[in-house]
Amino acid sequence: MQLAMAALHANAYRTLTSKPGHHQTAIQGLVHSIGLGNDQVWIIDSLRKQKHLNDYSGELVPESAVKSCLTQAKELNIAVAEWIRLNKPELL
Repeated sequence: MQLAMAALHANAYRTLTSKPGHHQTAIQGLVHSIGLGNDQVWIIDSLRKQKHLNDYSGELVPESAVKSCLTQAKELNIAVAEWIRLNKPELL
Protein backbone atom coordinates (compact mmCIF):
# COMPACT_ATOMS: atom_id res chain seq x y z
CA MET A 1 0.00 0.00 0.00
CA GLN A 2 2.73 2.46 0.96
CA LEU A 3 4.65 1.76 -2.25
CA ALA A 4 1.53 2.40 -4.31
CA MET A 5 1.01 5.67 -2.46
CA ALA A 6 4.67 6.63 -3.03
CA ALA A 7 4.22 6.00 -6.75
CA LEU A 8 1.15 8.25 -6.83
CA HIS A 9 2.88 10.99 -4.84
CA ALA A 10 5.91 10.85 -7.15
CA ASN A 11 3.49 11.68 -9.98
CA ALA A 12 1.93 14.54 -7.96
CA TYR A 13 -1.28 12.61 -7.27
CA ARG A 14 -2.86 11.34 -4.09
CA THR A 15 -5.96 9.51 -3.04
CA LEU A 16 -8.50 10.89 -0.63
CA THR A 17 -7.81 8.79 2.43
CA SER A 18 -11.09 9.93 3.94
CA LYS A 19 -13.02 8.16 1.16
CA PRO A 20 -13.63 4.41 0.98
CA GLY A 21 -11.66 2.58 -1.68
CA HIS A 22 -8.46 4.62 -1.55
CA HIS A 23 -6.31 1.51 -1.06
CA GLN A 24 -7.85 -0.10 -4.14
CA THR A 25 -7.42 3.10 -6.14
CA ALA A 26 -3.75 3.46 -5.20
CA ILE A 27 -2.95 -0.15 -6.08
CA GLN A 28 -4.88 -0.16 -9.34
CA GLY A 29 -3.22 3.14 -10.22
CA LEU A 30 0.18 1.42 -10.39
CA VAL A 31 -0.60 0.65 -14.03
CA HIS A 32 -0.53 4.37 -14.76
CA SER A 33 1.83 5.71 -12.10
CA ILE A 34 4.81 3.45 -12.85
CA GLY A 35 3.59 1.32 -15.78
CA LEU A 36 3.26 -1.87 -13.76
CA GLY A 37 1.71 -4.73 -15.70
CA ASN A 38 -1.96 -5.55 -15.24
CA ASP A 39 -1.12 -9.11 -14.17
CA GLN A 40 1.05 -7.94 -11.29
CA VAL A 41 -1.48 -5.30 -10.24
CA TRP A 42 -4.19 -7.98 -10.22
CA ILE A 43 -2.10 -10.17 -7.89
CA ILE A 44 -1.34 -7.27 -5.53
CA ASP A 45 -5.00 -6.23 -5.48
CA SER A 46 -6.14 -9.79 -4.74
CA LEU A 47 -3.74 -9.84 -1.77
CA ARG A 48 -5.23 -6.52 -0.62
CA LYS A 49 -8.67 -8.14 -0.70
CA GLN A 50 -7.45 -11.04 1.44
CA LYS A 51 -6.01 -8.60 3.97
CA HIS A 52 -9.32 -6.75 4.01
CA LEU A 53 -11.21 -9.98 4.75
CA ASN A 54 -8.83 -10.73 7.59
CA ASP A 55 -9.14 -7.22 9.04
CA TYR A 56 -12.93 -7.08 8.97
CA SER A 57 -14.15 -10.66 9.25
CA GLY A 58 -11.24 -12.46 10.85
CA GLU A 59 -10.86 -14.79 7.88
CA LEU A 60 -7.47 -16.47 8.06
CA VAL A 61 -4.91 -15.67 5.38
CA PRO A 62 -3.24 -18.80 3.98
CA GLU A 63 0.52 -19.10 4.40
CA SER A 64 0.86 -19.23 0.61
CA ALA A 65 -0.78 -15.79 0.38
CA VAL A 66 1.61 -14.40 3.00
CA LYS A 67 4.59 -15.71 1.02
CA SER A 68 3.15 -14.27 -2.18
CA CYS A 69 2.61 -10.93 -0.44
CA LEU A 70 6.26 -10.79 0.64
CA THR A 71 7.44 -11.64 -2.87
CA GLN A 72 5.15 -9.04 -4.45
CA ALA A 73 6.24 -6.39 -1.93
CA LYS A 74 9.92 -7.00 -2.71
CA GLU A 75 9.29 -6.85 -6.46
CA LEU A 76 7.15 -3.73 -6.15
CA ASN A 77 9.78 -2.03 -4.01
CA ILE A 78 12.33 -2.61 -6.77
CA ALA A 79 9.92 -1.42 -9.49
CA VAL A 80 8.92 1.78 -7.67
CA ALA A 81 12.51 2.62 -6.71
CA GLU A 82 13.68 2.05 -10.29
CA TRP A 83 10.86 4.15 -11.73
CA ILE A 84 11.66 7.00 -9.37
CA ARG A 85 15.40 6.71 -10.11
CA LEU A 86 14.76 6.94 -13.85
CA ASN A 87 11.87 9.43 -13.92
CA LYS A 88 12.07 11.54 -10.77
CA PRO A 89 15.68 11.38 -9.52
CA GLU A 90 15.21 14.67 -7.68
CA LEU A 91 13.02 12.80 -5.19
CA LEU A 92 15.87 10.58 -4.07
